[in-house]
Amino acid sequence: MRPRVLVAGIGNIFLGDDGFGVEVLRELDRAGLPPWVQIADYDIATVHLAYDLTGGYDTTILLDATPHGVHPGTLSLTSATDTHDLHGDAVIRLLRLLGGDAGRVLVLSCEPACVDGGLGLSAEVRAAVPAAVRVVTELAWGASPDLPVREKTDV
Repeated sequence: MRPRVLVAGIGNIFLGDDGFGVEVLRELDRAGLPPWVQIADYDIATVHLAYDLTGGYDTTILLDATPHGVHPGTLSLTSATDTHDLHGDAVIRLLRLLGGDAGRVLVLSCEPACVDGGLGLSAEVRAAVPAAVRVVTELAWGASPDLPVREKTDV
């Protein structure tokens, strides 16, 4: 069976909270997702993600630390068409140039506290990881997660 949901971690583990996506992927790997869900760490290699998306998925969930000017550790769920996140926008633009269609693309982002050099998440972002795992799991099963969705989101 071809995976129909891709959960993609984006970010740099050497920049503190920018490693949010990688940490969520680690927890998801332990959570035992259904067989139609593929998880992958793209680090900062968004070009590889765009190429992989041309293979076709019904839903793609991008995990990223993205500042929105809210309290650190706050999760936001947006449609990629509504995001102004550098990584998400770059992936979608490149995918369109390649003639691909990623289906429904969602961005689950976490407000970072610190993206300076260094390993490890801040306490606020680390505390948000279990909630992010729950949101991704619910989305993978086709449920609507109980999460405040930012304005202008069509999820």
